[in-house]
Amino acid sequence: MIVVSDTTPIISLMKAGQLELLQSLFEVVCVPNAVYQELIKNPTFPEEARMVRECQFLRVEEVENEKAVTILRNFTGLDAGESEAIILADEKRSDVLLMDEHRGRQVAKKMGITITGTIGILTQAFDEGLLTKEDVERCIERLKENGIRISEKLYEKLRQHQRL
Repeated sequence: MIVVSDTTPIISLMKAGQLELLQSLFEVVCVPNAVYQELIKNPTFPEEARMVRECQFLRVEEVENEKAVTILRNFTGLDAGESEAIILADEKRSDVLLMDEHRGRQVAKKMGITITGTIGILTQAFDEGLLTKEDVERCIERLKENGIRISEKLYEKLRQHQRL
């Protein structure tokens, strides 16, 4: 399975204490260089940067078509990480792109790229027995405590899914 990730799902899973879910679910997750730089360059989060540097299942890859990244950035207003993640997912014909940002998701969908986000990852982990309902609830609370915004609509969808 080929999986490419943007920055936010990785940060969110770190904040929830569940980064290892990516390895359990996907084995390897590809990140474009711009995403990697976003993850390791913020001096406010040295511990998180260390975790990313030491993470064995994150594989940094270069985007082949830099011109496509520039065009995407100029026409959509997406940042470098989002743009590179979308282009890398397209170039690799990924099975899924991990992305939370609404605008980036819209662009990726228009390009025919399959997307899931942090809540989708938690849902999949629940479905595969990697997390209990209580684990998912704790993850959501940790995300909220760390300032990660989750729409009430998305949160309710997750709660409904767990009742099935």
